[in-house]
Amino acid sequence: MRLPGMSQPFLLAPIAECSPGPPGAELRLAVLGARGVGKSALIVRFLTKRFIGDYEPNTGSLYSRLVRLDGEQVAVHIQDTPGCLQVQEDCVQAPDALSRCMKWAEGFLVVYSITDPGSYQAVRPLHRHIRQLHPDARIPIVVVGNKADLLHARQVQAKEGLQLANELGSLFLEISTSESSQGVCEVFQYLCREVSKLQLSERRRPSAIPRPRSPNMQDLKRRFKQALSPRVK
Repeated sequence: MRLPGMSQPFLLAPIAECSPGPPGAELRLAVLGARGVGKSALIVRFLTKRFIGDYEPNTGSLYSRLVRLDGEQVAVHIQDTPGCLQVQEDCVQAPDALSRCMKWAEGFLVVYSITDPGSYQAVRPLHRHIRQLHPDARIPIVVVGNKADLLHARQVQAKEGLQLANELGSLFLEISTSESSQGVCEVFQYLCREVSKLQLSERRRPSAIPRPRSPNMQDLKRRFKQALSPRVK
């Protein structure tokens, strides 16, 4: 099987499309970040446990797979996004298609490379753009520093990533997609749990429209009687 956007054929385990399930059984995630931070490799590592290091620039692909989460089987849909974001004056210029994807998602991984300060600088405006599309501050966002194995080329310190995530109110994790699938799985599993919790709280939230009260029959009879009786002058 060849994934879209790859420079040469690689053999991967098939990623099956998931049929719609009951409420709470589907999770919609999006992986965001600048070009070259390893978004596609991160997703494929999670879904197949394999590392693919050679990708052409991604045009955006949706991956769907059944995943076991805390003993339950859920359908996880992950949108891989192209690195076509433009950051100007700390604001993100995102194509309409990408904004629609961000509106669709229920949870986000915002990824930067520890070897690329520019990708790190894109995290804050990306986070702000998500919040503009999702005013509800409860939507989970995880900041991920990728390529932690390239210590010789590090240009963004772990404390910088942690400080930024704390300012944004997000979890921070630094991982190496190429070295191990464990950290990658932990990131996605955490995000899946947070999205699942949010879905559960949304279902339990009382409706904003108050439920109509049952009519008081005695009161209705009294009013009806008053309407029929002659008015007292």
